[in-house]
Amino acid sequence: MSIPQITSITPPRTIPGGRVSLLGSGFPVGTGIPAVRVGDAAARVVFASPTELGVIVGGIGGVHAVQIGDVLSDAHVTVGVPIATGLHQVDNPVFDASGNLYLTYSGTRGQQVPVSIFRVTPGGSRESFSSSITNPTSMAFSPEGELFVSSRFEGAVYKLSEDGRAEVYASDLGIACGLACAPDGTLFVGDRSGTVFEVSRNGHATALATLPSSVAAFHLAIGPDGLYVTAPTLSARDAIYQVSFTGEVSVLHTGFGRPQGIALAPDGVLHVIEALAGISGLYRVPSGGTPELVVAAPKLIGVAFGQHEMIVCSSDTAYRFALPD
Repeated sequence: MSIPQITSITPPRTIPGGRVSLLGSGFPVGTGIPAVRVGDAAARVVFASPTELGVIVGGIGGVHAVQIGDVLSDAHVTVGVPIATGLHQVDNPVFDASGNLYLTYSGTRGQQVPVSIFRVTPGGSRESFSSSITNPTSMAFSPEGELFVSSRFEGAVYKLSEDGRAEVYASDLGIACGLACAPDGTLFVGDRSGTVFEVSRNGHATALATLPSSVAAFHLAIGPDGLYVTAPTLSARDAIYQVSFTGEVSVLHTGFGRPQGIALAPDGVLHVIEALAGISGLYRVPSGGTPELVVAAPKLIGVAFGQHEMIVCSSDTAYRFALPD
């Protein structure tokens, strides 16, 4: 009998419940489904052939070796480390310049909650930050470090002070969802009804572009040449849109099912979360290239990049992955 050999794992990162593929040779499938372990936890095999095993990963966060039967391989899977639970995310978390991570408990429509925004310090301590906003939806920092937060319930964007107090920055923004801030301080707001607003420094909002309405939320990311927008619908496939700073709309990609959070990595490459079709998780979307699944995960919502880390969020938990230096 040949010894099972793993040549690659796709994707190499996951959270508990995500599916990864072990590719290689000699997998012992002739007499039944082989036992697979990722670290100390058993993985559930959902597909098996002599050259590929599809497994659902469980266990705890960290970098874990993969074992097939009695053979411990040199291949490893990185499982995201949970850093905050008990959340209700509906868009991306955000980092400030000091490396603090901001997360939300958005709640059901109109729900008043004791703490609506949490802060996790670089050391891992979780703090209550603000209780001032009903249904906080999306967040963005200005170049000066001001935190803006949208409320889909009130159709407004708030500016928060360092102690978490909120003041209205712009209003009458429909079902205000996605936020992105340009280097000059211009704020962009995605209204779930289909409008992308441009908000000047004095809080004056004008319509920049019109897109199809969304059943969930608009998600925005800022790039050097404009905005990237996802707006999930009931369709099996939705577009990723690019909106120029002068309002021209183009379709960047059409292959994702229910795309959610969207962000640019430190290297400038766009990353998009898919929550419905295919293998759900976080995809890397290079310009002009084929999307690549980089984190396998069921039902992710948001993603954020720090200087040396990446955070992915389900609706209730934030997971950390270290980034290469």
